[in-house]
Amino acid sequence: MAALCSGVFLFMLDTAIVPVTVPVMVRELSASLNSVVWVTSVYLFASAVPMLFTSKLGTRYGPKRVFVAGLALFVAASVVCGAATSISTLIVARGMQGFGAALMTPQTLTLLTHLFPPSSRGVAMGVWGAVSGLATVLGPLLGGILVDSLGWPWIFYINVPIGGLALILAVMLIPDWRPGDTGRFDVPGIVLSGAGFLLFVFGVHNGQRFGWGEVWGRVTVPQVIVTGLLLLVAFAWWQRVSRFPLMPLRMFANRDFAVGVVTLLLFSFAVTGMFFPLMIYFQTVLGLSPSAAGMLTAPMSLLSGTVAPLGGWLAGRFDAKIMLVAGLTLVAGGLTVIAAMVAAGTGPWSLLPGLLLCGAGMGIVFSPMSTLTMGSVRPEFLGPASGTFNMAFQAGGVLGSATVGVLLQARIAAVHETDLATAVRESLWLPVGVLLTGALVATGLRSARQRTVSP
Repeated sequence: MAALCSGVFLFMLDTAIVPVTVPVMVRELSASLNSVVWVTSVYLFASAVPMLFTSKLGTRYGPKRVFVAGLALFVAASVVCGAATSISTLIVARGMQGFGAALMTPQTLTLLTHLFPPSSRGVAMGVWGAVSGLATVLGPLLGGILVDSLGWPWIFYINVPIGGLALILAVMLIPDWRPGDTGRFDVPGIVLSGAGFLLFVFGVHNGQRFGWGEVWGRVTVPQVIVTGLLLLVAFAWWQRVSRFPLMPLRMFANRDFAVGVVTLLLFSFAVTGMFFPLMIYFQTVLGLSPSAAGMLTAPMSLLSGTVAPLGGWLAGRFDAKIMLVAGLTLVAGGLTVIAAMVAAGTGPWSLLPGLLLCGAGMGIVFSPMSTLTMGSVRPEFLGPASGTFNMAFQAGGVLGSATVGVLLQARIAAVHETDLATAVRESLWLPVGVLLTGALVATGLRSARQRTVSP
């Protein structure tokens, strides 16, 4: 458990730690805001797209071996990220880091489900969710302290000692279990899903940059987006007819799994998207240093870390569905409070009530979401279900980062950079709406009583 959670902690920490350094990277690397947004997006993209393929690697060659390989690549890429002297080098290295995360992340849920019997699996999932949630909200605080005290490269160098310890634990403690899958790799599925997702995210991310017009020759941004969507539709069709699908569509006949994946995607979209405008507001509008901006989120981090284990314990004893809906609603309520108070003259600590609500909600969400979604998956679908679950989280993060980033840039352009607070406030309403939609979708999950009556 310690070995697996160490890898998950690194992966989630690097998802959340970069946004606090955006203003510093723009200045020190002489880069545009759009380029620095790609530092986050390429990491999320590189970790999301191959995840179905890497979950297949785990079932073929053994989840421990793939986990260790991914963790080693992640640590090596972190060194390259820290040593980067240009934005282009940093983006490439972040892509390598993301692929390392894609190798190790799906294996964690596969191993947890294999190692823990049903009687204790809920607690294990709760701990996994608690670690994920803690890393997500700890990222801005740790990033701010490292940037102010040692410089932005140390948000990547910090991965080396943590990752080295995780590698030792993984090699020594994780059993070398192989599920024995001999099915072929779904090469057309890999190509269709990767190309479709790449084109769709590229179009959304760079639409504002190209004025929603031509990108290459007569190829326009809307055409790129539509082509990406068509390729994803073709991928879904291929999964129905393929003998060895990456994502067996029969998994989605399980209502809990289908609803849980959609809920997770919406939650990831909102949480990843909300941190980008908040860090711009804290540092550019309120004039806080990176460490001060991180300290502002410290109470949220502490509360989330405190609530998460309690949420995992309660999810095993009460209706996890109610807890999930309540957690999503709390995050939406907290973000609403923050958005309503965003203004040029707002005192930083007056945002604390909203941040605390967000922290409490995040701490509650992760454990019941993972338990409800993965708890009823049939054994033969365990590998692809784990890949799909993790890919949904990353896909939501990619879309959230790109969409909210584009919206913020559009609003900044509309106010001619004279009222950044207004642009930030308007961009925050999108994550609020997405969170409320996620809470509504989560009501479609079966309650504990329904699961007992009709498993």
